[in-house]
Amino acid sequence: MTSHHTAGSVTTSAAPAPRGHYAQARIAGDFVFTAGLGPLDPETREIVGPGDAAEQTRQVFRNLAAILAEAGCGLEDVVKVTAFLQNADRDWDGYDSVFPEFFTPPYPARLTAGAELGRILVEIEVVAYRPRG
Repeated sequence: MTSHHTAGSVTTSAAPAPRGHYAQARIAGDFVFTAGLGPLDPETREIVGPGDAAEQTRQVFRNLAAILAEAGCGLEDVVKVTAFLQNADRDWDGYDSVFPEFFTPPYPARLTAGAELGRILVEIEVVAYRPRG
């Protein structure tokens, strides 16, 4: 696993590499802002859990946890989740059922919306609070 931080940018090979010109995450003051991540295996870059919103959500949170760990925090520090579902009616229950596996009350604030996501069912970005000092 390789990792590095440059000018507030966070990069780790424990999560899928960006497919474009963006950072996996950026640190700004006391906050970490991640890019939107899909359910890709970081080593194979294959989609995990095709057709299964719950398993795809689990993989996204595993990817996000790896990035947050590199930034010096974790899912317990997440204050905001923004998620996109390919089909909110079909995928909501599977997606929502996974949250207690990764979060405990008080849960983070959350926005979930439908979006065209191609071959994946779920894409998620988070904001985490990581106090300096």
